[in-house]
Amino acid sequence: MTAKYRYTFAVSLVGYVCQAVVNMFAPLLFVTFMTEFDLSAGLISTLVVINFGVQLAVDLLSAGFVDKVGQKPCMIAAHFFIVAGLVLLAVLPYAMPAFAGLTVAVCVYAVGGGLLEVLVSPVVENLPTENKEGSMSFLHSFYCWGVMLVVLLSTAYFAAFGTANWRVLALLWAILPAVNGVLFLFAPFGSPREEESAPAASVGLGGLLKNKTVWLLMLFMLCAGASEQAVSQWSSTFAEQGLGVDKTLGDLIGVCGFALMMGISRMLYSLVSRKSDVGAAINVSAALCVISYLGITLVPVPAVNLACCCLCGLSVGVLWPGVFSIAARTCRNGGTALFALLALAGDVGCSAGPAVAGGVTEAAGALKWGILAAVIFPALLLATFAPFSLRRKTLSDRGR
Repeated sequence: MTAKYRYTFAVSLVGYVCQAVVNMFAPLLFVTFMTEFDLSAGLISTLVVINFGVQLAVDLLSAGFVDKVGQKPCMIAAHFFIVAGLVLLAVLPYAMPAFAGLTVAVCVYAVGGGLLEVLVSPVVENLPTENKEGSMSFLHSFYCWGVMLVVLLSTAYFAAFGTANWRVLALLWAILPAVNGVLFLFAPFGSPREEESAPAASVGLGGLLKNKTVWLLMLFMLCAGASEQAVSQWSSTFAEQGLGVDKTLGDLIGVCGFALMMGISRMLYSLVSRKSDVGAAINVSAALCVISYLGITLVPVPAVNLACCCLCGLSVGVLWPGVFSIAARTCRNGGTALFALLALAGDVGCSAGPAVAGGVTEAAGALKWGILAAVIFPALLLATFAPFSLRRKTLSDRGR
């Protein structure tokens, strides 16, 4: 990769850190919001639904307009939607009814988060890199490092200056997407499949939706997102129960521990991807994910449950970027619309996994039964992806 494209790759990495700010910063303040603005837990939880709901809507809508508008203008706009949302988060709750102000701010930065989720992967996919699977895995690891960065730096800030000064921290976090958005102005974007002499034109959204393989890829993404989030949202609880620590330390150990293991798996795969098959890596990861779910729920030892939670983070790391890479190879003329549909399916999974786990937990009265019910997602991924990857490998061998 030439120096100019390495620049684009670098700012794309930071783009995923900005995505982590969108998803992780406000939840760190939920208790503060409840206390300062006298809001109920139900209203606060609505903010999570709004954030991911807006991102889902953007995923769906962007499939129709990003290729027409262009990736670069949309990428720059995404960063400044995040900037505007963080600034509004610090201002609007004091200028209007608090919950309304928080909702507007969340909606604004969620638009930016949704656009980043759709755009960053195809931008990197289109760069003239030799090892695209490795580049994609390395790229997605930066979301994990971003999660850790947001949690650790925000926690350190609150320890030093108190949660009462959270508005200043919101403005400080806004600097990151502002700078990265400006840097994207000077980033060259690669042409789709630049290494091919006659790239195929994008089939468009309608053509993709008629393709059965695309629906299968979307199922894989749904299962990947659900497998990750069904455990991720409970990771701090596992840390509290397994180590007997308070909630703050549980959040640090649980959330950061899960993100660390997921990031490590993506980094490791980026190093070995030249010598391994991404299909085999997904199959192994899905199998390990099933094992981790069973260990979390069926072993009556809290420390083992925590260890299996970390194993889950390690196992899910390759799933999301791996499916993206396979989709790019399988549907070479999918364009940005393909990545938008995959992001949409992944976000549906990110909602479905915790929903199944939470619903069963409430009905059964025990967290372990909720997590055990959610094992259906990695199990379904393994059951459907294994024959798909075998057929894909057979066709590839025949073409040699």
